[in-house]
Amino acid sequence: MSLFSPREANALIAKIEPLVEELLRLRRELAINLLATNPELRVGRSRSRLAGPHSTLPTPRFGEMKIEIIRLIHRIEHFGCVVKDIDLGLIDFPSEREGEPIWLCWKFGEPVVAYWHGENEGFERRRPLG
Repeated sequence: MSLFSPREANALIAKIEPLVEELLRLRRELAINLLATNPELRVGRSRSRLAGPHSTLPTPRFGEMKIEIIRLIHRIEHFGCVVKDIDLGLIDFPSEREGEPIWLCWKFGEPVVAYWHGENEGFERRRPLG
């Protein structure tokens, strides 16, 4: 896995931002359609699992959307970053800080990669770069 500097991660934002935007749109559309046709899913099931790689969706109507979501995730991750949350549009870039592995953290809508968190930490523990 290659490591990113903040500058290298920021250079990728222009390329991945439209893909993340499309991912968020498809994820929202899938959730709305799935909940509209399956009201029982509103209670007792995590919505974050509706479009993940291990979800079970009615086919073929929702299967095509799921496949497109997975394709978008692969296209984004092809750049070397990792999709961490498809509801929030969270993307992490592997990096190092003082010789320790970290993740540079970017959320859709932010102008640049301006945060980081430890290798075993998540979004809630991110701290400003600098």
